[in-house]
Amino acid sequence: MFDESWVGRRSETITRSWSSKDALLYALAVGSGQDHPLEELEFTTENSKAQPQKVLPTFANVALVGGRVPLPDGVDFSKVLHAEQGFVIDDALPVEGEVATSSAITAVYDKGSGALVEVESEARDDTGRLLSIIQTSMFVRGSGGWGGSRGPASAWEKPTGKPDYQVTYRTRADQALLYRLTGDRNPLHTDPSFASRGGFSRPILHGMCTYGFTGRALLHAAANSEPTRFRAMRGRFTKPILPGATLTVSMWIDGTVVRFQTTDETGTPVIDQGTATVV
Repeated sequence: MFDESWVGRRSETITRSWSSKDALLYALAVGSGQDHPLEELEFTTENSKAQPQKVLPTFANVALVGGRVPLPDGVDFSKVLHAEQGFVIDDALPVEGEVATSSAITAVYDKGSGALVEVESEARDDTGRLLSIIQTSMFVRGSGGWGGSRGPASAWEKPTGKPDYQVTYRTRADQALLYRLTGDRNPLHTDPSFASRGGFSRPILHGMCTYGFTGRALLHAAANSEPTRFRAMRGRFTKPILPGATLTVSMWIDGTVVRFQTTDETGTPVIDQGTATVV
């Protein structure tokens, strides 16, 4: 189904726009104000005194992603898992805006039991200036074994010392129902029958929701809650979680580089090999 011949396939260029309401909904969908409604008001309201609205950096993965790259016929999306996600952005996102964006398949690797497909989106303003690069990797179960390259090994190593910061958040039982309103309507996260086709006992939480919770922790702890300082983030999804799970984000800071790992209640990594850039 997949092989290296898919590298280079592109989507059409599309226009993406977002409003203040979209940014507010995203913030709520990744837990802002959930435990303490009067905190994070700059991300959850647009009319709080002396607190102009700001946008969570990880909203870039919703607002700036390009069009859908054509995929092989017959792809069973219950077998497609989000493997990695990353983004680079040149500055804080405005409260509302519009970009031209497109996507392309940049790599396809043979992992034996499946194919790892890497997609990159570029978002540009009306002058053509590059604003952001969004990187997504998908693992397609049952599509490997054609004898292709397995891809490069990761050079990431977990620091041995105590984390500089640890932040714990609890997700809601209805978190997936809320997060889907930001645009990801994949029934894997809401439909029990569809989730069972993918081998899950019940619908799982969106990986990008877990990613958003993690980005919030990084923003508040490592960037002093200032989006202009948060320029990049990348992590590997290693275990799906169910809505209602508790997440702990551990961070090790070395200059502008923050290495991080997100774990569940058992201490098992759910986002691993994480790196963020904070200026």
